[in-house]
Amino acid sequence: MEEVFDLFGNPVEAGSGKPGRPRKVATPEDRNKVKMLLAVGWSNERIAAVLRMSLPTFRRNFFQELKIRPVARDMLDARRLELALAAAQSGNVGAMRQVDRLLDRFDQMEAERAYASRPKDQPEPKEKLGKKVLDEVLALDADAALMKELDLETKGGGGNVRH
Repeated sequence: MEEVFDLFGNPVEAGSGKPGRPRKVATPEDRNKVKMLLAVGWSNERIAAVLRMSLPTFRRNFFQELKIRPVARDMLDARRLELALAAAQSGNVGAMRQVDRLLDRFDQMEAERAYASRPKDQPEPKEKLGKKVLDEVLALDADAALMKELDLETKGGGGNVRH
């Protein structure tokens, strides 16, 4: 019997004769689709909706794929580089250019990671003074300024005296 597909290319399941909905089975195509969508940063809810299943069913069927979420993007980039290198080795000039672009992008990403992970040169925070201590410091500064002005008046003679 030939398989029937809906408008979006998903297979339409025929009834099994048993009551209830048939159990969802993860196909290799679905597994690859999940890996690809994880690599581009989709959420579990969004991927489950695309696969037309509930979130618990999605987690049950694709728990192995969900483990690779932190490195899914790196795995996709590595696969792209691998395919581009294979095509470049066969003499494809466009693939050679693509390898150069990928390598430049990877170098840029590595430089950004190194820059982001370096320690920041931040000055030590100044000690915060309380109100009373701050008032005392300001009073001492004002007193020192007043003494300086008085010394200038006494040493300067009569020409620059302000009244």
